[in-house]
Amino acid sequence: MFDSPLSASAYDVLAVPPDVTEEELRRAYRLRLRQSHPDTGGDAAVFVQVQRAWDLVGTPEARAAYDRGHGFGQAAAPEWSGWHAQTPPADTRPRARSYGQPGGWRRERYLDLVREWVGRGVTLDDPYDPALVRSAPHHLRRLLADALAEEATARIVADLGMGYTVWHDVAAGGRSGDPESKVDHIVLGPSGLYGLLSEDFGGPVRLKRGELIGDGIAGAPIAELLSRLRVVARAAGVRFGGAIVVLPDEDVSEAITELGKVRGMHVAVVARSALATVLRRGVSGARAVGGNEVFDARTRLNQTVAFV
Repeated sequence: MFDSPLSASAYDVLAVPPDVTEEELRRAYRLRLRQSHPDTGGDAAVFVQVQRAWDLVGTPEARAAYDRGHGFGQAAAPEWSGWHAQTPPADTRPRARSYGQPGGWRRERYLDLVREWVGRGVTLDDPYDPALVRSAPHHLRRLLADALAEEATARIVADLGMGYTVWHDVAAGGRSGDPESKVDHIVLGPSGLYGLLSEDFGGPVRLKRGELIGDGIAGAPIAELLSRLRVVARAAGVRFGGAIVVLPDEDVSEAITELGKVRGMHVAVVARSALATVLRRGVSGARAVGGNEVFDARTRLNQTVAFV
């Protein structure tokens, strides 16, 4: 919540405009507390959101920091060790070998479309300004949300260490030149070879019959991921041990949910904070790899992978 282009802002949760006075903000907070309190028939989840919103904007100091720093372009893109790397990383710890640019296509597409939406000839000082982002059409906010989700996952897998290799934004067939037909991340390490989908649907998700459902979900994300992994596996001559869907912590009820086999592949849905744990230990039932098999899989993928 609050950190997604698809989610409500702290002001939205408190049902006030961003330029509200301090006294009006305080009255709105008290009203929203009464309305959402579980003891008076309110929604417990909303009650928690109201409290979190107040923590962010309830004092002049906190509000100033929120207004100043709550932009969606604040986090710098991660440093990558492989193809497309721009500068050496400042952090000298051993990192995973990484290829491709996570979130790159979607971030660039967002920048192109948001300028088109604002209008030609209009000066756009900050394309990541929260007010601008939240007023943009849903498909633009979704592009940026997914780009940020992919970058967040990339930071986590980069810290797994030199025993891991990662490919980002991998083309996976589909219509010629269609960048939407891609695998967000492929991770190879001692626990196995995994395909990852990084998503932000802007709200809680549920699972039904091996698939994600929720208000912000269109299509069948897990089925689509598995289909794309099969395309990559056939092209590279490799065998994936499993598929992992990575979601914001607040959008899942359990940090790790293992679904068993779905269409012949082991699948897990994990909160972002639990991803490193899952990749180090592996998904239950997935094949671990080691020795020459790791080298062979890495070589095959490097020779075959194309990026969107």
